Amino acid sequence: MDLFEYQRQTFGKKEAPLAARMRPTTLEDFVGQEHIVGKNKLLYRAIKSDRLRSVLFYGPPGTGKTTLAKVIANTTKSEFLQLNATTSGIKDIKETIVKAQDSFGMYQKRTILFIDEIHRFNKTQQDALLPHVEDGTIILIGATTENPYFEVNPALVSRSIVFQLQKLTQKDIALIIKKALMDTEKGLGMYHAEIEEDALHFLADISNGDARTALNAIELAVLTSDKDKDGKLRITMEIAQDCIQKRALNYDKAGDNHYDTISAFIKSMRGSDPDAALYYLAKMLYAGEDPKFIARRIVICASEDIGNADPHALQVAVAAAQATNFIGMPECRIILAQAVTYLSCAPKSNASYLAIDKALQAVKTVQVSSIPVHLKDSHYAGAKEMGNGLGYRYAHDYPGHYVKQQYLPDELCGTVFYEPTENGLEKKIKDSLKRLRGELS
Repeated sequence: MDLFEYQRQTFGKKEAPLAARMRPTTLEDFVGQEHIVGKNKLLYRAIKSDRLRSVLFYGPPGTGKTTLAKVIANTTKSEFLQLNATTSGIKDIKETIVKAQDSFGMYQKRTILFIDEIHRFNKTQQDALLPHVEDGTIILIGATTENPYFEVNPALVSRSIVFQLQKLTQKDIALIIKKALMDTEKGLGMYHAEIEEDALHFLADISNGDARTALNAIELAVLTSDKDKDGKLRITMEIAQDCIQKRALNYDKAGDNHYDTISAFIKSMRGSDPDAALYYLAKMLYAGEDPKFIARRIVICASEDIGNADPHALQVAVAAAQATNFIGMPECRIILAQAVTYLSCAPKSNASYLAIDKALQAVKTVQVSSIPVHLKDSHYAGAKEMGNGLGYRYAHDYPGHYVKQQYLPDELCGTVFYEPTENGLEKKIKDSLKRLRGELS
């Protein structure tokens, strides 16, 4: 290393963001995730004994995935190499594998390969890792914010232990902030800043379990604040609010949390909980979700989960979707909220949903010879000579606009697809069908 490189690295460490400087280097300094790195837990024992096997760290941003990899780098006797999937390709993977093979061949030294954002690797890139994980050339540590069971090669997942990291608690975040304020070597200790209790609680809460967000905020607060009349640098609630004005949300529109949130939203409407449904609606809108996407899900819910128990639900949902399309945010939030509360409070039935699936299953599995001849089209010349339409009874010519008649093919005669529930309007439909089907029996 020449003088310029030494100066560059030294300066870089000093000028690095607080979140990077405060990254723990030992398990003892690591905060949170007790369920996987608490004493006597599997990962704790594996790191301490330097007997790690391939692992995947999966969790929201700022929860310690990269930090755990750095802790392993500082404790292992193995060679530790690192790639970032956002900037690396097949060439980088091959070069890394060669280094690992050389390390073992010359020094009998294992290689741990840490790949940050591993879900960003495409299938070909992930496949390139597989044989070398399988034969032990590398011990893989993959970090991802996305569900590895969806985004990582199943063969890699099956050869790894998946550890799910949770959002840090407010207590964890508060401890991390306090450590940063006291640390004179890597943190902000040289500023002798004090943080008021309500400001600390505010930052711990609004960071939403993301240590990086909290550290960025406290660093900004300290570096941009002046000392008070007593000569002390105090971080007040007002300063804290200025430094982080919007709650950090783990909501990637293409990621796992996106699907978890929309799932919770739909299930809350289905479960007749308007308050929960409104919360998840608000979360999606706050995170910047396309309101037209939300509106489409509401329309689906109206038919799938309410159906004929309240046919007006579909009208409300479609009207809301149309209004959302030409009004847009922020006003369409009110329209969506109206539709969500209506659907949440409406009587529920999935009878139509079940009925069409039963009918589709019948189409796929039952061999039908022919449509009943009296139902066949008879409007064209020669149709009657073929027997089409003969014997058809026009329902409106009969009392009550109903006449008993076979409509299903012979092979399905008597099959019931639609079974109305006792909820809402469907109770009347059910009673009516019972009467009609009774005449058919």
